[in-house]
Amino acid sequence: MTARSLITAASEMQAVAVAWQVFGLTHRPLDLGLVGLAQFLPGILLFLPAGHAADHFPRKQVLACCYGAFALCSLLLFVLTLNGVKTVWPIFAALTFNGVVRAFNGPASQSILPLIVPEEHFQNAVSWASSIFQTSVIIGPTIGGILYGWSGSALPVYAAAATAYLVSFMLFARVQLTPVSRVRMPISLETVFEGMRFIWRNKLLLGAMSLDLFAVLLGGAVALLPVYAHDILHVGAQGLGILRGAPGAGAVVMAIVVAHWPPGKHAGLAMLGGVLGFGIGTVIFGLSHYFLLSLAALAMCGACDMVSVIVRHTLVQMDTPDSMRGRVSAVNMVFIGASNEVGQFESGITAQWFGTVPAVVLGGLGTIAVVIAWARLFPAMRSFRLNK
Repeated sequence: MTARSLITAASEMQAVAVAWQVFGLTHRPLDLGLVGLAQFLPGILLFLPAGHAADHFPRKQVLACCYGAFALCSLLLFVLTLNGVKTVWPIFAALTFNGVVRAFNGPASQSILPLIVPEEHFQNAVSWASSIFQTSVIIGPTIGGILYGWSGSALPVYAAAATAYLVSFMLFARVQLTPVSRVRMPISLETVFEGMRFIWRNKLLLGAMSLDLFAVLLGGAVALLPVYAHDILHVGAQGLGILRGAPGAGAVVMAIVVAHWPPGKHAGLAMLGGVLGFGIGTVIFGLSHYFLLSLAALAMCGACDMVSVIVRHTLVQMDTPDSMRGRVSAVNMVFIGASNEVGQFESGITAQWFGTVPAVVLGGLGTIAVVIAWARLFPAMRSFRLNK
């Protein structure tokens, strides 16, 4: 968990530096959307082989390779900045490489927790792991914003991120996993696509994953935080780091609450209510011109999203055989990536067309509409319970 928390913190501090650097070069919201798209496209192209790799090769080795490659990406961004990069395209190329690494990291990372934690403790472990993850989501952008604001450059941020990735690599090398015997599957279209067929047959899984996809796709305001920090709230790079950390703060509190009082027999309703609250928080943030109110709205978004994350992740891992967890997690990562990175691109496009505030508000209203529609399309979600 220490290794994973460092990976998350490094990714978040790097995201702050990249967003502020790109916006400083062009001052176009569209380019902030392209930051997300550059990291998502490799995932949509590679999710099938990445899922197969997580089921075919030892997941520990896959993750170790990914951690080392993340460090290389940070070093590449460091070198580009050191040489005075003047356009965004070299940065986008580095982010595309980062997206390739993320495509293989996601399925292996999501499917490795059941090899560490016994099944009877898995839901509780997801809650605590999520709280540790979200703590890193708070710390990472805060450190990134402070370093960028203090130095006026992305260089120390990229150096710190590369260091954190390398420390994670060394820590993870010491992890001992519970040995699991899996049949080595030949690479074929049938085995690669089995994860997609499994999800399509399980309508509850399909509903939960697609709910997150479309809701966060529409309600992703994170990509436009540099615009809010620079033009609306006037808080600079340090304020941007605090804004990016606010959803994590709300998520940490909610993860601890869920760890002590799990949703149990009301898990499905809790998931729908969480996504609904996420949409409402997005609308409030979009309309706010006050820094503290914006922080509170983002914290609300993070807290509500955490409920959905815990229920969905527990459902995905516990209802999937270990031999297929990599491929199912790969599809899930595409859904998550589409909701986050393509959501950032969608936010950038709509902000370019309609303006920043209308784009965020319309996205939040779209999220609310998706929840209402999914509650009717997938009635099993309303009655889903984690305690059998």
